[in-house]
Amino acid sequence: MSSQKDIHLYTASTMNGWKPVVFLEEAGVEYDLTHIDFSKNEQKAPDYVKLNPNGRIPTIVDHANNDFVVFESGAILWYLAEKYGKFLPSSPDEKSRTLQWLMFQMGGVGPMMGQAMYFQRIAAKNGNEDPFAIKRYVDESRRLMEVLNTHLEGKDFLVNNEYTIADMATYTWARAYYWANVSVDGLPHLQAWFDRIDARPTTQRALEIPKPFWAFFGKGDVEAQERENAERFKNDVRK
Repeated sequence: MSSQKDIHLYTASTMNGWKPVVFLEEAGVEYDLTHIDFSKNEQKAPDYVKLNPNGRIPTIVDHANNDFVVFESGAILWYLAEKYGKFLPSSPDEKSRTLQWLMFQMGGVGPMMGQAMYFQRIAAKNGNEDPFAIKRYVDESRRLMEVLNTHLEGKDFLVNNEYTIADMATYTWARAYYWANVSVDGLPHLQAWFDRIDARPTTQRALEIPKPFWAFFGKGDVEAQERENAERFKNDVRK
């Protein structure tokens, strides 16, 4: 008898990479996992690019649906939420609101914070410091944190006071404000939201799969992990 799980996840320990892990762990879904090693450029391997033409992580294969492939982290969360009927409101309006905040993360929080992290933690550490770019992305990331803070006033979570895929997607990025050097001072509703999700043991366990990288959140040996991170992405720096 085959022990193959329905879902096979290809991922790594990044903000986008953790999103489906959080869902699968929180939903109690068994899955197979392949850790994509950036230092070996495995995300660009021909067999992987057949699954994900963009050569990025994460990607899932649903063996229970004719080996259907889904790439892009937001699309994966939406697919899994609909497949398993979890962490997605049932009413059309609340479902739309969840999609709106998911897209807010995908189009705003992730790209802006990702660039703030890249220019400070990778480019600058590899001899390509760009103060203008750093200020641009840090300032815009702070603005987005303020948007979240305003929205979260009087709310436990982003949509309908229930933990949804919008929270899962946004948390992995926003909670890494330390790594982006983005201040969250004076944003009490955002910080309270962090505290609520910090207190979810399953979500926190998911952040250790396939391996923890606590420096993103200002914990552990930050300097050593910063050197490791800069080294594994140094080939992405364009001189």
